[in-house]
This record gives sequence, structure tokens and C-alpha cells, in this order.
Amino acid sequence: MNDLKTLLSVKGKLLGVDFGDKRTGLAVSNEARTLASGIGQVSGGGIQKTAEDVAAVARERQVCGVVVGLPVNMDGSHGPRAEHAEKFAGLLERHLEGSIPVVMLDERMTTMAASRFLNETDTRGKKRKGVIDTLSAEIILQNALDKLKFLKPDIEGGTDV
Repeated sequence: MNDLKTLLSVKGKLLGVDFGDKRTGLAVSNEARTLASGIGQVSGGGIQKTAEDVAAVARERQVCGVVVGLPVNMDGSHGPRAEHAEKFAGLLERHLEGSIPVVMLDERMTTMAASRFLNETDTRGKKRKGVIDTLSAEIILQNALDKLKFLKPDIEGGTDV
């Protein structure tokens, strides 16, 4: 799997993905990579179908990179959910045939942040269920965009933090 620094070598929009078994939230950045905006979700059908659907969205939106949320445990360990997300990212990478880099980013606290925002805006019931995954993808992508601002190319052609 690629490192976030890989995205420094490509220019253009990025796609953010909050992978889930039932719903997978999606967000896209602007060309300048300053703002992430939720664009909806893809639903069910299994991990293979979800990877195919997300790859189709990546091509349709003409993104140059994909950031998939990695659900790391609070202690930093990788449990079954992280392994499942890593498997999804690998399938997505294969469906994109190496033409678009896929990176994973620690998504700890993003669902909590999305829930807090939805509580503050009094978004409940079916509407909440329909937007929480998209909002989580937006937060994952915005976190990646913010981190990319602080990464700089190294003098020798690599990258340095």
C-alpha cells in the first residue's frame, strides 16, 4: 500500500473513502486540494462489488489519488475491521489497475466527529443514516488534505515530513 507522501507526486482531485460493509461514504477534493466535499455513498453488494463501484466513481470523477480510511484501534493496533479495510483498499487498487494510487489514513475518531456534528445539527433517523458515512469520508479526506499541506518534497527527489 502507498504512503500518503505518494500523493505529492500527482496533481489534481482526490477521492476519500469511508469503507463499510453496508454503506461506503465518498468525498472528493477540489483541484487545489484545500477542501473536501461529500458526494454520497455506494451501498452493499459485498467487498468486491464495492471496490468495483468505488473504482468507477474514481474514474468518473477523474481523481488522481484515493484515500481510504483505516479503522485503527484506539491503542494503535490493527484489528479485524482494519484488516477488512486493507483488503478493500487492495481490491480497489487492483480495480484501478495501478493508474491511481490508493493510500490508507488512520481514521480514528472520524465517526465520532461525524456523530458529534450530526448531533449539533439535530440530524436524526433515516437522514442521519444516509449522511454519516459520507460525512466520515469527508472528514477522512480533509484530514489527508491537511496533512499533505505539511509534507514537502525532499531536495533529493523523495519526500520529507
